[in-house]
Amino acid sequence: PGAPYLERPILEKHVSEGGSQLGLNYAVASMQGWRAHMEDAHTCMPQLKGELEDWAYFAVFDGHAGITVAQYCSRNLHPGHPGGCLTNEDPEQVKEGIREGFLDIDRHMHKMARQDTWDRSGSTAAAVMISPHHIYFINCGDSRTLLCNDGQVIFYTEDHKPFNPREKERIQNAGGSVTLQRINGSLAVSRALGDFDFKEVDWRPETEQLVSPEPEVYELERTPEDEFLILACDGVWDAIGNEELCAFVRNRLQVCDDLRDICAQVIDLCLYKGSLDNISIIIVCFRGAPQVSQEALQQEAELEQHIDMKVEGD
Repeated sequence: PGAPYLERPILEKHVSEGGSQLGLNYAVASMQGWRAHMEDAHTCMPQLKGELEDWAYFAVFDGHAGITVAQYCSRNLHPGHPGGCLTNEDPEQVKEGIREGFLDIDRHMHKMARQDTWDRSGSTAAAVMISPHHIYFINCGDSRTLLCNDGQVIFYTEDHKPFNPREKERIQNAGGSVTLQRINGSLAVSRALGDFDFKEVDWRPETEQLVSPEPEVYELERTPEDEFLILACDGVWDAIGNEELCAFVRNRLQVCDDLRDICAQVIDLCLYKGSLDNISIIIVCFRGAPQVSQEALQQEAELEQHIDMKVEGD
């Protein structure tokens, strides 16, 4: 209700950090920005409990048309849910367990939305599960995760947009159309949790609706060269490309030892580049992440001095 954008942005940032004995450090930052409502949510679990105590889980949820689904998923969509299939770590079983976890929570929310007066919201999900040997990338919608390894983006998730040929085919098979790059001219993501108005085709299974809750899950083997992961909503990716963001974070890690500050600097960069959306970002650093170096600090100090002289000279 009301205008979706504010006359001036809400610039307050919510920032936190943490780590675990597993050699992972993370920070998360979020900001409402120009949007009338904050509809992002996130989950950070740097060390799971019980049988999964050497696993970690991080997720960003970008809600639309309300916060209910994003918030519910951030509190309830946890990797322990699929049961015991994760302990022996057969990657195929893990991926199937994750997929089932998404379909289960979507069914559950669908029931609750019918009984209660839920808003008509939906949410993307970009998540990672990190085991001792693998990183599982989980994606549903157009939030995105990338892995920086030895200074390069070696993996990033593919956004689920209605105009992707495979997504478009499913939408048309379910009786929908893609106009203005949106489903039936209205929804800009083709996979999401919630969005139950787009899941009403009785004669098709849940993964073949206009909007599918089915995540794509990939696994990569961990290596000592893994540096960091970035999980972020499209408020970040609409403003800055994968390689540019990877290089920015990598450079900041060499001159700043507070991950919270680096997350906040990414948000400022996105705002400066014109992002009008809610902005949320999680950075997860592995043991192989760049460390603060005297050389980089010296270079930065010289650059700042050079800029100051330039400014004074003008």
